Amino acid sequence: MDVPDRSDVDGLIDPQPLPGFARVRYEPRTERLDDPVGAARGALDALDLDGLPADATVAVGVGSRGIDRVDEITGAVVDRLDERGFDPVVVPAMGSHGGATPEGQREVLAALGITEETVGAPIDARMEAERLATVPVGDAETPVYFSTAARSADAVLVVNRVKAHTNFTGPIESGLAKMTVVGLGKQRGAKSFHSTAIAEGYVETLTAALDVIERETPMVGGIALVENFEEEIGHVESVPAGSFLDREPELLERAYDEMPTLPVDDVDLLVVDEIGKEISGAGMDTNVIGRYRVLNAPDPETPDIDLIYVRGLTEATKGNGNGIGLADLTRKSAVDQLDLKKTYANALTSGSLAKSKLPVVAPDDEFALRTALAALGGYDPETVRIVWIRNTQDLGELRVSDAVVDDLPEAAEVVGRETVGFDEGTAGFEGATDGDPNA
Repeated sequence: MDVPDRSDVDGLIDPQPLPGFARVRYEPRTERLDDPVGAARGALDALDLDGLPADATVAVGVGSRGIDRVDEITGAVVDRLDERGFDPVVVPAMGSHGGATPEGQREVLAALGITEETVGAPIDARMEAERLATVPVGDAETPVYFSTAARSADAVLVVNRVKAHTNFTGPIESGLAKMTVVGLGKQRGAKSFHSTAIAEGYVETLTAALDVIERETPMVGGIALVENFEEEIGHVESVPAGSFLDREPELLERAYDEMPTLPVDDVDLLVVDEIGKEISGAGMDTNVIGRYRVLNAPDPETPDIDLIYVRGLTEATKGNGNGIGLADLTRKSAVDQLDLKKTYANALTSGSLAKSKLPVVAPDDEFALRTALAALGGYDPETVRIVWIRNTQDLGELRVSDAVVDDLPEAAEVVGRETVGFDEGTAGFEGATDGDPNA
């Protein structure tokens, strides 16, 4: 992409002095599970598999999010199935992710540490999906699809995190039900679901499609994971098929209580070092940044962030820059990382086009920050409220401009003072003073 060079735009916006920054450690109280892998094995045993024949094939659906220790948990589930005499097979349950190709979905799983070698089971990444039925949802007639690979097994279970969704709020959001309907629907199922959900409601569409899948496929249940503020697993439990819609609301409430959030709600500029599909389905968690950008769905009430600057993509996202459109500003090096084929496959399937739009592209960090501060209007380095994070998943350490410090909650501790410097236009923090927050 032909992005203007620094020389083309340098004279358009005058440099501005930057505020000082505090380095902050943010550690709200949270619960942690000592042995989530052992808990996953126990959760599997709690599912009713006794009616299955010896050597029954069990499809284990796993997805494409950066769940804590998901590779170990998947391996433990596979291992326990094998110990019980079953024949496990891993089926990617991620809709269109990975460019909606078998190779791409294997690549996404591998980035999460899930390969045939690491989990000890074959991976059936076929993208074919069978049409099970067509159900009415509001004014729409919605085809329901299900993975051919999963349906050909004797039993199917899913392993997923229950958490706030990035597009909507409701009694069920992201979790076992969504993975079953959207993830195991593959690209065709995910597209069908989103087309109806945008117009008729996500919960209504999930409910109608899940009823069909539970009736027409050998679903036996799922293993639900709930993470804490530190993105560590705090709870594991099995949920039998037929109980997803009853159990997930309580698990979701627990997830909301533990969910990572920014320490303050009023922010002029949020700087995000990296976005990626393993961090959030939307690249960055929309509940953390306060933006859904979805038709017929109002944005979250908090936080209130005026501008967002995204600096780059993670390595694990493999070029899928879905979520870049949630930012107001990015830089050329981030655009150079984009794989538009993967990004557009995600956007076209979900129908959430805004998340894949390109924001204004600056040549480097220095000009990007200059542009953002000018766009705020009436910029004053003494009062500007900037929060600088690595990504929306890792919020235990962050930087805030000096004007934010007095508003930090008790769980946030200032551990040093820093300034922003630039090396050939790339920003870096310097002059740290550890142990004396008032230095």
